[in-house]
Amino acid sequence: MGFGPATRAWLLRPAAAASTQVATDPAAARPGVLLLHCHAGIKSIGAERLVRTPAPTVLAERLRRELYDGRALAEDLARRGFVVLVHDTFAWGSRRFDLDPLPISLRGPMSWAEAAWAADGVAPDDHMRYDTAAGLHEHVVAKTAGTLGTSFAGMVAHDDLVALEVLRSAPGVDPSRTAAAGFSGGGGRAATLAGLDRGLRAAAVVAMMTTTDALLPAYADAHSWLLTTPGLLGRVGLPQIAAGRRAHDLLAVSFADDRLFPPDGVRDAHAELVQRYAAPGATGTVRGEILPGGHVFTAAAQDLVADFLHTALTVA
Repeated sequence: MGFGPATRAWLLRPAAAASTQVATDPAAARPGVLLLHCHAGIKSIGAERLVRTPAPTVLAERLRRELYDGRALAEDLARRGFVVLVHDTFAWGSRRFDLDPLPISLRGPMSWAEAAWAADGVAPDDHMRYDTAAGLHEHVVAKTAGTLGTSFAGMVAHDDLVALEVLRSAPGVDPSRTAAAGFSGGGGRAATLAGLDRGLRAAAVVAMMTTTDALLPAYADAHSWLLTTPGLLGRVGLPQIAAGRRAHDLLAVSFADDRLFPPDGVRDAHAELVQRYAAPGATGTVRGEILPGGHVFTAAAQDLVADFLHTALTVA
């Protein structure tokens, strides 16, 4: 990645495209999907929540059960004919920070957390301890990134752009047919890639769409530094970021009872996306859906995303 620890990733292929011969035959090249994991306040693991590993952690299984309707979405997309790459992005999983020993600023809060766990009869494991510390540490990462002239979201975007190029260079992948998709924080990352990468054919942004005016002030504290890059959304809102140059096909999926977003902001953002793509110069298409439910990537929403990607990337 150019700095810090190497990242861990999984590359999934359809069974019919798994052989070396098929994977290296240009005529059999498949479309590629970069699938982006959510934030969820869980940084001890990253992309593992999107794929069933040979020895899955209890935490990954819990996140799939609570946020992904029990599905391993990367596998489902591979079964639909895509080559899928999932990776730990900056600050998650294999790219997480070494917080042992704890930085001075975390020692007090973590001692209070330990006391609270003891009072409640909770026996925290290493994941719980790390995720609590990492949540308290994110503002330090954002502060440091800003001092260095970038942002927390910018560092994550760096890793995601590298991963996108790794996907495009993988044997058996058609680099002209690639897409990014993600839920929650992963949806914000997909929107960012749509704005940054000129070669992206499609993007699916799930549970990460609102206008800035509606987000502030009451809903800002519900989100991480992935969304709150200083000054960014005040100049370029989420609809404009996701629309980018309007040369890609875009799917925006929101949920009617998602407590992390203001309902009026969600509706207005979806309307703004339609307006942006209706303006002259757009060569891509846009589709917006506000589905029932809360902040969960439901099976119905996952099927919607898979169908969208199938159409946008013209899977044979």
